[in-house]
Amino acid sequence: MNITDYMQAVGQQARAAAAVLASAETAAKNQALHAMADALLAKASWLQAENAKDLSAGRAKGLDSAMLDRLTLSDKTLTGMAEGLRQIASLADPIGSITDLNYRPTGIQVGRMRVPLGVIGIIYESRPNVTADAAGLCLKSGNATILRGGSEAIHSNRAIAACVQDGLTAANLPANCVQVIETTDRAAVGELLRAKDYVDVIIPRGGKSLIERVSQESLIPVIKHLDGICHVYIDDDADLAKAVTVALNAKTHRYGVCNAMETLLVAETVAAQILPVLAAKFSEKGVELRGCPKTRDYLPAANAATEADWSTEYLAPILSIRVVTGIQQAIEHINQYGSHHTDAIMTENYTKARHFLRVVDSSSVIVNASTRFADGFEFGLGAEIGISTDKLHARGPVGLEGLTSQKYIVLGDGQIRL
Repeated sequence: MNITDYMQAVGQQARAAAAVLASAETAAKNQALHAMADALLAKASWLQAENAKDLSAGRAKGLDSAMLDRLTLSDKTLTGMAEGLRQIASLADPIGSITDLNYRPTGIQVGRMRVPLGVIGIIYESRPNVTADAAGLCLKSGNATILRGGSEAIHSNRAIAACVQDGLTAANLPANCVQVIETTDRAAVGELLRAKDYVDVIIPRGGKSLIERVSQESLIPVIKHLDGICHVYIDDDADLAKAVTVALNAKTHRYGVCNAMETLLVAETVAAQILPVLAAKFSEKGVELRGCPKTRDYLPAANAATEADWSTEYLAPILSIRVVTGIQQAIEHINQYGSHHTDAIMTENYTKARHFLRVVDSSSVIVNASTRFADGFEFGLGAEIGISTDKLHARGPVGLEGLTSQKYIVLGDGQIRL
């Protein structure tokens, strides 16, 4: 197989499909989503047989148990995929909506219409359920998509894509609205990142090395996030009972997620009161604490934090803690060491809360609640394609609206410019 020719053909097919999909009616898109869900359930045995090939190859390659678990298409996973597609069908269609329509002195009306991005290339690892999730979100937002999953899930991804294409065909939409790259050759990724004539946006989902490679090599705009170095700052005006509950949830609800707290910042006026309480609760959960010198004055059992700890995404039961002089030093720490993902303040002081919201440079900023809420579903966006820490276009959880753009429209009645 000539990879360059193959990828060019995929790109051309995606561009042609995108032109059809851009004008597809909401009813047709929803019909396709429900048909995709039906196909996934109807072909569950076949999907799991194909998945077994990937699992067998993964065991032979020595993949660890966590990776194999993410790779497995269990009955629960398949049901969840089908439910996810039906949920996307239930969401409002953003395409074609017109906002900000205003009359100008000339009599024309000027507004903005929401439109698809076009063709979206998605590069992802491990979890084959991403194939269905991404296909559904791109379809509902009017975009054709090219999916390049990891080689460890090639049989599973091909099988899921076949179900997706069955659903598209059932709704009389082009099957090429969703294409999975058929080759595991890594050169295909490079070709996709250079396919600027056919692809409008690249979205990487995976580990840091994948996202860094995509960011460095892509000739196409990228919607991405790197690390999730999230903070909770406990202010000297915090309700300490609330603060304990929130900090515990932000760290221990799930460890291996991008919106888990990695650094706790505590105002020095409340440190002596709250740190021993938190340390006891974190100890019960098996969390290793790494603290600054002031933290260790209150928690002698904590390990010494290094400079590297402040900029580390642990994704594990490890927490770095720093005692700060107050809100200003907390903000400076967050903006210096954070990854612009999600940061929270615990305070009952309205003025401080508003200041924190304005000056913390992150995609989600939270007052008196856990960082774990930084999620498309929790924000009311439905499913999400990921969480963007970029500043242009989409920022924060990227749902249907994040996969669209806007164009200006003008409504006239024969006006000419004088």
